[in-house]
Amino acid sequence: MNHELPVVFEVAAMVAVVSMLVLDLAIVRRRPHVPTTRESLVWVLVYVGLALGFAGLLAVVGGAAPAGEFLAGWLTEYSLSVDNLFVFMLIMSSFAVPREQQQRVLMVGIVLALVLRGGFILAGAAVLERWTWVFYLFGAFLVYTAVKIARDGAGGGDEEYAENRLVRAVRRVLPMSAGYDGGRVRTVVDGRRVFTPLVVVFVAIGTTDLLFAFDSIPAIFGLTQDPFLVFTANVFALMGLRQLYFLLGGLLDRLVYLPYGLAVILGFIGLKLVAEALHTNTLGFLNGGQPVAWVPEVPTWVSLAVIAVSLAGATVASLLVTRRPGAAGPADPEPLVRETDETR
Repeated sequence: MNHELPVVFEVAAMVAVVSMLVLDLAIVRRRPHVPTTRESLVWVLVYVGLALGFAGLLAVVGGAAPAGEFLAGWLTEYSLSVDNLFVFMLIMSSFAVPREQQQRVLMVGIVLALVLRGGFILAGAAVLERWTWVFYLFGAFLVYTAVKIARDGAGGGDEEYAENRLVRAVRRVLPMSAGYDGGRVRTVVDGRRVFTPLVVVFVAIGTTDLLFAFDSIPAIFGLTQDPFLVFTANVFALMGLRQLYFLLGGLLDRLVYLPYGLAVILGFIGLKLVAEALHTNTLGFLNGGQPVAWVPEVPTWVSLAVIAVSLAGATVASLLVTRRPGAAGPADPEPLVRETDETR
């Protein structure tokens, strides 16, 4: 449902979060560097605090309902974003991106993700408002995704990154230098202006973001149908992703049970979407085209509890298992990208 939040509040909130994004981008552009663990931890805590503060502000302005839906959506998007970091790490390693330029690459990826997800959110909200039966499709897709993730299990993150067709096409069409030139997208080689591999990395990150949006947007629409809450939850989840990347580093390899936690969350939300579709059923071959009243409604606090318990359980179980002698996964964080002649 769409909550009746004051228009002034929504406009002010959107201006504030976009301003934060622009400021963050400006800082990365002016001062590319490899953040320390302490710096990354401080910024992750700042963004988590901002998200919790925004939820509190929502509770004051609109009540407990929008605040709870925002928290559930933010937690879900944040957990899915952590899963995205596995692929980002593989892309960085595959293209041997210099560590001092990884912040910039991640920031560009986050901006692309917000633009792509913004389009998906507007389209999804318009479709769901007109055709509520789409909830059945979203729900079935999430349940299918959950089963696939659970089946692949912890081994799903061990695969090497494979270039998609668009990335390969960019490589063939654009004149490309052999190595990087700082943070430049274009450089001069033998008097000829060519692109650096950084442009291919941007394309790889952008297309990956697009694929991840197919999971994350249906998932959050299963928790709230308010476009404002959907978008702000995505913004706050993505804003701390860059710092989280450097904070976790090789520790991501230790989260071996995270896919199972995500599978539980996506499966739960998928079933919740199907239940929502049954509550507003208009399909003639189901219950004579009438809503199915006997299906229980899932309150927001139950969604929050399932999401929180699934994430906490998967994280704790992963860390306990990987601490055992001889367990798979590094005991100490590994560099995000192994040094090569180009990255030294």
